[in-house]
Amino acid sequence: MSWLTEYVRPRIRTLLGRRDVPDNLWVQCSACQQMIFHTDLEKAQKVCTNCGHHMRCTAVERLRFTMDEGYTRIELPKAPVDPLKFRDSQRYADRLKTARDLTHIDEAILVAHGTIGGQKAVVAVMAFEFMAGTMGAAVGEAIVSAARLAVLQDAPLVIFTASGGARMQEGAISLMQMPRSVIASRAVKEAGLPFITVLTDPTTGGVSASFTMLGDIQIAEPNALIGFAGPRVIEQTVREKLPEGFQRAEYLLEHGILDMVVKRSDMAETLARVISLLRVKVKDAA
Repeated sequence: MSWLTEYVRPRIRTLLGRRDVPDNLWVQCSACQQMIFHTDLEKAQKVCTNCGHHMRCTAVERLRFTMDEGYTRIELPKAPVDPLKFRDSQRYADRLKTARDLTHIDEAILVAHGTIGGQKAVVAVMAFEFMAGTMGAAVGEAIVSAARLAVLQDAPLVIFTASGGARMQEGAISLMQMPRSVIASRAVKEAGLPFITVLTDPTTGGVSASFTMLGDIQIAEPNALIGFAGPRVIEQTVREKLPEGFQRAEYLLEHGILDMVVKRSDMAETLARVISLLRVKVKDAA
């Protein structure tokens, strides 16, 4: 614990009263341990003002950070709830209810349409805060809906990924969302529209093994963990020490998997520029 939490916060509470000082005024960076005032962190789009570490943000925050004002979230199709009647330590239906109560969203993805830097776009954002962003039938249906909307509006499709992979509580139904999402991305490309993926921390499992790696342009945030299995699992399997920075965005950029690594503060501007360039080429080709 730092002197801010051990000394300053108790003193403030003594002077002003505990009820006047919420517990979430300060956020500690997990990388450098620096305490950051919550309003400063919000202005910096949840990037540490001391070391530049990109903290995870919610899907709602991601839309706000990326899209111009006036964007519209769409209502997503309803998928069957608990099709396998799955239960481990608790029922799957109860886990869904808990996740919805905590996050105030219905599933591990949001879809919106509007503009990014003045450029028309359909944007899908995966929500890691909702059951680790795992991809079940509802997420697959949302990606298909986003692709159809992009084609209907003649707009590029941008997907922000943040996921632990397939949703185990839906078994083979979850795995079938991998080919469905690939087909959805293909539909966007066949319509002559740009398909852009933005990989954020973490992007793993079946999500990384499907539509994520099929973008016309593949962008990642700094130091994002990207891969199928985690580095610890790989080390235990191959019984070798992995290279420094293995499965991090910069390593993948150096080895040709990614096209760009872009800071969050520059993401909206970069996406707008990329969309404008790709749309010019599409129009010229037509």
